[in-house]
This record gives sequence, C-alpha cells and structure tokens, in this order.
Amino acid sequence: MLRSRLILVHLLVQASNRAGRGTRGRSPPKHVVSVGNLARLLNIRLDPLRRKMIKVGMDAEASHDHLLTAEYASLLALEFNRNPVVNDEAAFDIFPPPAHSDSSTLPLRPPVVTIMGHVDHGKTTLLDTLRSTSVAKGEAGGITQHIGAFSVPVQTNGSDGSQPTITFLDTPGHAAFSAMRARGAGVTDIVVLVVAADDGIMPQTREVIELVQKEKVGLVVAINKIDKPGVDVSKVEHALLAEGVQLETFGGDIPVVHVSGMTGQGLEQLIETISAVAEMQDLRAEREGKIQGYVLESRVQKGLGAVATVLILRGCLKSSDHIISGMSHAKVRVLADSNGKTVKAAYPGMAVTVSGWKELPKAGDEVLQGTESEVKKALANRTRKAEMEATLGDMDALNQQRRNERELREKEADAAAADEELEETSDKSEPDIKELKLVIKADVSGTVEAVAGALQGIGNNLARVRIVATGVGDVTESDVMRAKAIGGMVVGFSVVIPRPVQTTAASQQVTLLSSSIIYRLMDEVKERVIDLLPPVIEKRVSGEATVLQLFDIHLKGKQTKKVAGCRVTNGVVDKNKLARVVRDGTTIHEGRLETLKQLKKDVTEVSKGVECGMGFEHFQGLREGDMIQIYQEVESRASL
Repeated sequence: MLRSRLILVHLLVQASNRAGRGTRGRSPPKHVVSVGNLARLLNIRLDPLRRKMIKVGMDAEASHDHLLTAEYASLLALEFNRNPVVNDEAAFDIFPPPAHSDSSTLPLRPPVVTIMGHVDHGKTTLLDTLRSTSVAKGEAGGITQHIGAFSVPVQTNGSDGSQPTITFLDTPGHAAFSAMRARGAGVTDIVVLVVAADDGIMPQTREVIELVQKEKVGLVVAINKIDKPGVDVSKVEHALLAEGVQLETFGGDIPVVHVSGMTGQGLEQLIETISAVAEMQDLRAEREGKIQGYVLESRVQKGLGAVATVLILRGCLKSSDHIISGMSHAKVRVLADSNGKTVKAAYPGMAVTVSGWKELPKAGDEVLQGTESEVKKALANRTRKAEMEATLGDMDALNQQRRNERELREKEADAAAADEELEETSDKSEPDIKELKLVIKADVSGTVEAVAGALQGIGNNLARVRIVATGVGDVTESDVMRAKAIGGMVVGFSVVIPRPVQTTAASQQVTLLSSSIIYRLMDEVKERVIDLLPPVIEKRVSGEATVLQLFDIHLKGKQTKKVAGCRVTNGVVDKNKLARVVRDGTTIHEGRLETLKQLKKDVTEVSKGVECGMGFEHFQGLREGDMIQIYQEVESRASL
C-alpha cells in the first residue's frame, strides 16, 4: 500500500538536471519533473501521457513543460504499470507519545495558568506579589514584553506528601501581542482574567473572554485594585455578566476573587480557587518517558548560546536528552527553573530554560524527544520537506510563467484584434504597491513574532509593510547591509544597537528604529508608510457664479467669442485660480478663465453680489443656468 508521501527516487535523480530546460532566467526547483521528462523516463510517448493526465482531470497540467511534484509523478507512473520506489526513511518523523489508555491512573500534574487582561490592569504587579520579585519595575512602560513562567507552591500538601505547585505563564498585555496571548492560552489549563476595579471592561478584556470561550479552558476572574478608594466592584461584576461571563456571584459557574496586587489582599484565596478549579479538571500526565512540550520563548544568552524556555506537558526531561523543535534540535546541556536554579529533571507542568540548541527554536513550536539518530533523521526529513514546500511555490510560479508564455504566443499569432486586447489588459493592470521593507531584531523569539505580526498589518492597497527578515539578538552590521540591499530599514525591539553599527548605518544611509515600547514602533512605522502614499489633492471652492445670459463678442478678423454674463453668488471669483463648469450637478469642464470683466474693464477679482462677464480658454459650451465654481487645489498628507 502506498504511503501518503511517495518519493520517486529514480525520477528525481535523473530529472533534477533536466526539468528546467526552456525556463527563462530561473532554475527549476528540485523534487519536481516536467511532463516531457516524465514521458522520456517512463519510455512512453508524450501524447499517451497527456491523454492519461486529461482523463484523470489534469487538463491544465498536460502541457509538455508543466512541472509535476514527486507524488503526482508517482501516481502517473502507476497508471502505466511502473513501480515507483518508496523511500520509508523519507517519511520518518518524531511524534508525541501515544495517549495513555487509562489517564486516571497517572499522577497529578501542576495546572498551567495564564494571566491575561487589559494593559495597566495590574497583571504584572499581581504576579510580582505572587513570586516576590520585582519584574514590573524593569518592564518598559509597565508592559510585560515577552512570555515568562514561574511556579508558586500551594499550601496544601499533595496526596503523596509532596507540595503541589501552580505554574503561571505571564503573557503580554498590549494588543499588539494578541498572537502571543493566543499561543499562551493554547497550552494553558486555566486563564485568570484580571480586571481593574477602577477601569472595568476594556477592548483587551473582551479579546480574552472571546479567546477563553473559543479555547474551552477554565476561567477564574480576578478583580484587581480593590484597595483603591471609591471603586465599585459590583459594577464590574455586572459588566462581566453583560459580556457573557457567568460569575458565581450571579449563580454561574465561574469563580471571582477580589484581589489587590499592591497589598497582596485576596491572593491566598486566588491560589485556593485556582487549586479547586484544577482539582475539578483532574489534570494528569506521565512523569516518566519521552517528553512533549512547547517553546514559550527563545533567545541568545551570553555563556550559554541559544536557550529556550520550554513548558513540559508530558514525560521527564533530563540533561543529555536529545530533543527536536521545528527545524531546531538540541542535546540538553543545562536545565534551569524560573529562578535560574539548575535542576536535574523537568516534569509535567514545569517551565524550564533549556540550553544546548544548535539553532534558536521558534516560540510556539512543539518540543519532542528521541534518540540522537532519530532526532537527526527527523530533522533531515523536516528540512527536506521545508525545502520541497518552498520549491513547490517556485514550481507554481514557473508553471504560471509558462502558461502566460503560451497564452502570449497564441495571442501574438492572432491579428490586430488580439494586439488591442493585450493593450487593454495592460492598461487595466493594478498600480504598483509601494512597500516599506523591514529587517526586525528583538530580544526573544516570541517577541520577534509578535512585533512582526503587529507591524505586518500596517498599510493599505497603495502602501504597506513588508517583513523581509527577522532575528533574535542585537542589531549587527549584516542587518544594516541587508536593509541597504533591499532599500529598507532596521527595526530593533528591546535590543542594543552598538555604536559601530550606528556608524555603519549612517554611512550607508540606512534608517535604524529602536524602542522597548511596541506602540512607539508601530506609530513610527505607520508614519513612514504614510510618507509612501501619494498626497491627497483637495479642491477647495472659493467662489461661485451663476450664468445669467450669453453674449457674442466680436474680435479682430471677424471672429466672435462667447462670454457669459454672470452674477457672483458666493465668495470671490479670482481669475488666477482654476475654474470649472457645473451643469445639473455634474462637472462638464475644468480649466482657467481667459476673460473676467466688470462692465468693460478687465479685472482679476469680483466679489459676491456683483455682475461680471466670464469666458474660458478652449471652451465655448456655456449655457444659461450653468454654475461656475472657482477653486484651488490644496495638497495634504495622506492617512491610513
């Protein structure tokens, strides 16, 4: 039985050097074969192969130079009783361990809790009090900029005599980090929604409520800042009820706790409430065997190289274990908990810093364990698959290019009518979209993802942001040179730009933007995108006149000219400004006044209520009742 991914080794080896013949200026991607080459390799005529392709519904792909993927080539080979070679090694990968047959027999694990809420509602201060560290003071603008994790012990001892804990994920508060919040909720068991008693429901509060309802995770509401004078907690509770949050206060099933992050009031009750919700969820996982987890963040750390914060969901991670995450792998060197203390093993519910990565893994990628040979084999296959998917995009582009070339040749074979059709088609082509190209650097990988997501959406159909490259760590000269090559700029978030790099950027005329506040970067990038937009031309009317009667004026050489007798009804008629003729609400002519007379004198201005004579350059179609508007074009800056 054929596997889902067939690798036609014989075809690929022989065809990789042939598939690109006839391509103009581009090399064909690997892992593909043209229809003509496939016919030669199968030792059949091209026409039977094309008829077979049409029969199976591949009409558009039946041209001799169309590129086929290995899978399609394999299936077509089977149609001609050829046996494609299936490489089982190419299908190998590492997958999560199978689910336990009876989860009730597994040991309990700590719940993973995510703190969410609106900016400045006190999330970080609340977490500071829980873990007794000063994080908020070091945060730029009081906003948590990347995901962190830590454990809080619960006073009650576990059934096995151990002290249970709760793992908290600290997610960003700014709206620009909604992608990171969503990823944090994807690995969490319980969400603590922090709402300020003095502020109530805000846009990010609604986002969290929608996210929790979509993800179907446990919810605990913490109404913060209850120590502030004059706050009305019941008002906030009613507002939550109006948003569909069924609080226990009103007979629902969602617990609510009144807390103060500054004084610590109600935090013990919050921990007890979270423990009770977790107990009802009966969270269990294997404490032995291969691990499954997720990368919360990654960064380059002096002395350790590439490190990543990994949340363990199943299994036991130890030093010297081999793990894989996306396109990166590691032999674990050091495991450290949230306090920086080295640990020998990490169990379900723990978030640990893992060093030993060959490359920085991406935030949100799954982390799995295998032997050294399994990890290397899986990584090679993932790399090959990524290259294949990338080249498939090139293949589609090549096929489209070849289709366009065939259509062009067919049209060129036609007569003048086809040429006119081509001209009309080119006339209707869309205008070029201007792009602000960015190279983004940030302190950790999760932040890079969030910053790129926030900046990517800036723009419209005329000008937009294009993210060319992203990376983790300080801005380097290579980043500046890359920005120079693409005609873009470098954006740094919570990173250092060394003085030599600044000097290089100045000499290369490359703009550097750096900040530790996300919305400042967003505002600056938005301003630069606006600068790419064409200016807005506004026509401001400064005077209006109504045509009362038309006169013929005799000029030299027996020539006559139409002059309109008018009365100025609004503003001032200025001969030096532009003028337009409006008839029945429609502008029928725009130009300049050639004649402006008051009685028999030539004048430059006529005020409201005064009668005058007007005549246009190159326009003789005035009628009685027409309105003549005098206007000027004012150029202003566009906006998004």
